[in-house]
Amino acid sequence: MTEEEVRKMNPINIMLVGKTGVGKSTLINHIFRENLAATGIGKPVTKHLEKITKEGVPITLYDTKGLELNPSVQTQVRKEVFDEIRRLNQFGEEKDKIHMVWYCLSTGSSRLESFEEGFIRELSGVLPVVVVLTQSLQEDTVRELSEYIGSLRLNIKGMVSVIAKPYAISGHHIPAFGLEELVSVTFTLLPESAEQAFINAQKVDVMKKAEYAKKWAKGFITETFMVGFTPVPFADAPILASSQIAMIAKITSIFGVSMNKGMITSIVSSAAGVSGAVFTGRTLVSNLLKLVPGAGTLVGGIISGSTAALITTALAYAYINVMIKVATSEYQNKQLENSEVMEMMKKELRHQMDVVKKEKKDH
Repeated sequence: MTEEEVRKMNPINIMLVGKTGVGKSTLINHIFRENLAATGIGKPVTKHLEKITKEGVPITLYDTKGLELNPSVQTQVRKEVFDEIRRLNQFGEEKDKIHMVWYCLSTGSSRLESFEEGFIRELSGVLPVVVVLTQSLQEDTVRELSEYIGSLRLNIKGMVSVIAKPYAISGHHIPAFGLEELVSVTFTLLPESAEQAFINAQKVDVMKKAEYAKKWAKGFITETFMVGFTPVPFADAPILASSQIAMIAKITSIFGVSMNKGMITSIVSSAAGVSGAVFTGRTLVSNLLKLVPGAGTLVGGIISGSTAALITTALAYAYINVMIKVATSEYQNKQLENSEVMEMMKKELRHQMDVVKKEKKDH
């Protein structure tokens, strides 16, 4: 079910430019899910351009090769890059178009070579370009290079210094940094059609996933239940339950966490206190209604739209809070047991029911 949601997403397409050795692979693997820079995933597009994709991750990366070589190779690389950008943006489908460029420079040098300066100027004329200063271990060198690039007045959309993974130098631990800033800058430059894919694919900023999921859930609830104006016949409880399960699947896809329909259904039913593997939508909604004071007795077999919205809001926010913990654990290579997830969901649902009831009372 969540796999279907991911397949529906238009992928985010990023052109990665930079010399071999500047840390592009390390950057990719520490920003995106599923170890995208692993050997064997990339496929050659041209002699000096590799396309990196992986099933289940809605992103396409185009990685350049050979910029560290002689001027004739550098010229060929530039030609292949611009030919591919032109081909995709003019003749490809909307979902294939390149959205932006990450131009990666190692901070080992406080200068920018003239051919790279020219390349950046050309690229920024056709796409948003963010310069990524990789391996930013020495503060003075980073400042020097940043100031120099700034003095060139390139038409770039941002410049971010990063250390993609923690380093240990002479007994000192240097933590990773800059990745959240790169994610944030990138997100602001994307068209709306690519936002969800980027949120799904990145693993750096879990709270950005939560923020996006809450925004989507609010729109879903408003559209579905019209905030109290649309009564829901209790006979339609299975439809209501189905809608809530679909909402949970969507939220799961936003977080980029692997979870099948059976597991999602089990989490929701467990939180609502429904026992057994098989239940009807009516049973699920009936049990959820028990958490809403005054809603246990249904007049004329009708659930008010406001009550349905209250239940769905609590369910959405509870699940989002659980997904924050699940995603954080998953990205740290820790696995939560299904029973732990279900127990978290039970506690969160009861807490969120109290929150939304209080908000409703205050308004």
